[in-house]
Amino acid sequence: MIRGEKIGLRARRESDVPVLHSELYDDVATRSRADSRPWRPVAPDSGHSPFAVAGPSEGAACFSVVELDSRELAGEALLWGIDTHNRMAHLGIALRPAFRGRGLSADVLRVLCDYGFAVRGLQRLQIETLTDNAPMLAAATGVGFTREGTLRNSAWVYGAFADEAVLGLLAREWARPEDSTSPATG
Repeated sequence: MIRGEKIGLRARRESDVPVLHSELYDDVATRSRADSRPWRPVAPDSGHSPFAVAGPSEGAACFSVVELDSRELAGEALLWGIDTHNRMAHLGIALRPAFRGRGLSADVLRVLCDYGFAVRGLQRLQIETLTDNAPMLAAATGVGFTREGTLRNSAWVYGAFADEAVLGLLAREWARPEDSTSPATG
């Protein structure tokens, strides 16, 4: 487990899948805001769930987010579209409804950045989010991401087009937490 102040990132477990699927995938309106692919009915145990446990991948690193105090599953976090040639990746997070509004997102982003820069040796991390996603925009800019632009009408979200913000963070801009010179694992 890679630990932050409030959360830990660990490998996804089979027992995480039905919880994540139920709370983060089956809510169609919310899922359509988080994924550019159209929602389709998928059973959590079908092996086609976006949260299905898979082996290691060069193109993605998928984690389950655990709240350290309660030890409860709080959501998912991932680096996706990992490009080893250009040393960049995209970040994504999704917290279960009961864990939103607790200040966990910034900690998740910090830990993902530390993983991407310190462990994977990437030089750029990027976030795309809807321009009305104020909590994600605040968490990302609070961690050090720079808003680089707006993709107008680039997302089809439950019946309407929406704008997306693109945020980036470079390794040289990353202010690694001082106490993480040796990663906390468990």
